Order: sequence, then structure tokens, then C-alpha cells
Amino acid sequence: MRKLIVVALTSLDGRVEGPGRNFMAMPADHSFDGYCAERLRTADTLLLGRATFDLFRGFWPSMAGHPEATADQREIARLDDAIEKVVVSDSLAAGRTAPWDDALIVPRAEAHARIAALKKEDGRDILVFGSNVLWNDLLRAGLVDELHVMVGPVALGGGTTLFDRDPQTGLRLLANRTFPGSGNVVLQYAVGT
Repeated sequence: MRKLIVVALTSLDGRVEGPGRNFMAMPADHSFDGYCAERLRTADTLLLGRATFDLFRGFWPSMAGHPEATADQREIARLDDAIEKVVVSDSLAAGRTAPWDDALIVPRAEAHARIAALKKEDGRDILVFGSNVLWNDLLRAGLVDELHVMVGPVALGGGTTLFDRDPQTGLRLLANRTFPGSGNVVLQYAVGT
């Protein structure tokens, strides 16, 4: 059975976006890019909500050959392009997903059943980046296996919180990790234990 792993970047005060939904306020340094590339190498499916999908498809394809992109960013761009993409959305229309026209669009009403079926298939990890509304729903439905939270050394004082309400599930620490030259740490949790 495949694992569904959520990778989330938070501030020290548990925010995934700053005030006004400002993602650029987040502590996304080289450690975050490196960790995301590492996780993508273990996966064969990327599961996203509509807003994150739109953000990714508008950014990552251009990074593959961007002269100022880091090696990790170029690798993320290449891996994002090659990986199977599943988007949970009621508003995204087929044919409106360029440059990732092979993305599978799943209506919200079918999401739990479709994702449970994906987890039963043979394959590697299923990753969720961003997509806070989506993964909080999947967590409550018992479909998330691991939560990898990268915490950065900044307090935003407002913005979107990691959990949209009480997750009502136990978490067991699997590992923690620091990164040279970064104040960020990753906490890897198993869900429901």
C-alpha cells in the first residue's frame, strides 16, 4: 500500500501563509527546496488542490532552464513535469491544465474514494505540497499517513494556520532533521498513532 505524505512549510507560530495569504513570507530557503526534491524522488504521484496546482504550473516549468535556478529547483521542475499529477477541484476544466495536460482532475465529491483507491495501487509515495484545505480534509478522513512539517525561524503573527481546525488525530514523531546553513527543521510524523 502506498503512503500519502503531506509536506508543509510553517512559521514558528504555525502559519502556512502570512497575512493576506502571502506565501512569500514563508521561510523557504535552500533547505526547503532540497527537502522537496528529496521527497519527489521517492514518489510517483503528486496530489494537489486547485490553487496550488495553478501556482505550480505557472512557476515550476520555467525553472527547468532558468539561469538563476539552483540545482534543487531544476530537479524539482524536472520531477514535477514527469510525475503523475492528480488535482482535486470542482472548477478546473480538462484542457485548462497546460503545460501539464496529463493532470487527472478529481471532483471533490469523489476525492476520498479516488485517493483511497490510489493508495491501494502499486507504486511509490503520493505527495501533497501546499494544498492546505485539501490535506486537512484528507487528514480528517484518515487518508494521510505521514505529515512532514518544515518549521522555519520566523513568527508571522497572522495568516493561514497549519491545521484549519482540530485535526483530532494522534501524531508519532518518526524523525527530526536540521540543515546546514539554515534555521529550518523538519519534523516527520506518522499519523494516527
